[in-house]
Amino acid sequence: MDSKNNQSPTARILVEFLEVAITSVVFLKGVYPSDAYERRRYMNVVVQRARHPQLRDYIHSAVSGLLPFIEKGLVERVAVIFFNTDNIPLERFIFKLAVDQSYGSKVEEGDLEFSLRSFLVKLSVSEGLTKVLPRDCRWEITAYFRSLPHVSTSKEADLWIPTDTKQWQQPPLITPIKSMSSEPLSVQLYVEHPSLSEPKPQEKKIL
Repeated sequence: MDSKNNQSPTARILVEFLEVAITSVVFLKGVYPSDAYERRRYMNVVVQRARHPQLRDYIHSAVSGLLPFIEKGLVERVAVIFFNTDNIPLERFIFKLAVDQSYGSKVEEGDLEFSLRSFLVKLSVSEGLTKVLPRDCRWEITAYFRSLPHVSTSKEADLWIPTDTKQWQQPPLITPIKSMSSEPLSVQLYVEHPSLSEPKPQEKKIL
């Protein structure tokens, strides 16, 4: 039997959307040259798709590994974090999720895709809400769970490991980008920046 038949349609559509949306975030921030992407159409919106196999596979495998956890309602947030060489976050794009799995296969996929499409449109014009990043910045995909998941036999799920990224000491500044609240899915997308009162890292002195 095809395993897709056993998947929640809401979780499957959400995972597909996250893969495209995260690629859009990385493209928006200009981490890689524009020729590292190619234009594609998804949900009737022109989006960017990573051309480099390692970049494309990292995003795909990371997000696909969340599917079993999203189906169980364990994933609270998915973040794209950009941080400096000291591993301190500079900017975080947060996708806050709430999935009602009781709907099962009763989901109107067209309605769901129509709602998620607006996020991709909004992301494409959101550069002004973000900050310029240094050229030597790095990034990662981080998932925040409502509770620790049990050990899974899923190969994709095993890709997720605890992060060692440092956290801000003060509550961040939050800039909303887009939100939707409906059954069976609610999504909030916002950007976090360090508070103005966030302690500055001490400069390294060369003796």
